[in-house]
Amino acid sequence: MIYLDIFLAFFIPNIVGYGGGPAIIPLIEDQVVGNYHWMSTTQFSEVLALGNALPSPIATKMAGYIGYQVGGSLGAIIALFATIAPTLIIMLLALRLLYQFRDSPKVKAMSQWVLPVVTVLMAVLTYKLFAHGVTSFPYHFALLFVFAAVTLDKLKWHPTLVIAISLGYGAFLL
Repeated sequence: MIYLDIFLAFFIPNIVGYGGGPAIIPLIEDQVVGNYHWMSTTQFSEVLALGNALPSPIATKMAGYIGYQVGGSLGAIIALFATIAPTLIIMLLALRLLYQFRDSPKVKAMSQWVLPVVTVLMAVLTYKLFAHGVTSFPYHFALLFVFAAVTLDKLKWHPTLVIAISLGYGAFLL
């Protein structure tokens, strides 16, 4: 039963989510934290931070990690398949249709309505993680916030360096 739950937890967000990894992260968070209770908000935000720090698509990294944590190697494989299967299915079924109507004003308008929805989903997730960070780790959160703001905005450091230093700081605390 756990493998079916893993499959559904990643398949549903990926089949209804539109806009790639960042757009489906709030949907995955709802399944993993809210529905199945496999992780706390803190654990999910740590997985999200780690996934953002590594190269490649965020959704597949998160699926592999969470699937492994919940169901071992088979859970990771199922979660990865559930993450990429909707895209494969939709691409195979809809590619010809989308190509045929790619210049349609209705298709273009429909695509433009998706952007505000994705923006709101990302804003809600950002607010949740921000509120959790401020209440759970106020001093560390404030220190990293000021560090990132100063180094990125004033000193013009490369974001990769700021992320690496922040990860090192988090690893030191653990």
